Amino acid sequence: MSVGDLLRDRLRALARADRVGQFVSVGVAGATLETAVVFVLTGLLTVGPLPAKAVGAEASITLMFLLNDRWTFASEGATGLWSGLRRYLKSHIVRLAGLSIAFITLYALTSLTPIRLVVFGADVWPTVANAIGIGVGMTLNYVAESLLTWRVARE
Repeated sequence: MSVGDLLRDRLRALARADRVGQFVSVGVAGATLETAVVFVLTGLLTVGPLPAKAVGAEASITLMFLLNDRWTFASEGATGLWSGLRRYLKSHIVRLAGLSIAFITLYALTSLTPIRLVVFGADVWPTVANAIGIGVGMTLNYVAESLLTWRVARE
């Protein structure tokens, strides 16, 4: 198989509408969980935005891995405890890039801007800034998770 054929196969696998839709749906579930955690910690418990992001991100990454492993990429990868653990660790490593982008975005939007968005007495700007960061990292995460964690190559 030529390099061109391999690249074409990978691009075709990445562009599958059903898989993209599943990944986005799982991302929405993860983003919802993370956003709720960030809101509770920053808006109700007065935890700083970056520590709140760390807690929310870990909860979100774990939820998304489990959903992707059982649904989005259920037909990919070997079965068994050790294979699942390897994918879980790879998923965490892969998501560091997306998480880094999200942290940088959150930092820039909350520490380098004077923006406040008060709703019912609570500043929800850190929550909005967090959602923006999540959106920025999603495409990178999809490609990296597809190619590195679940090793999608051909359809």
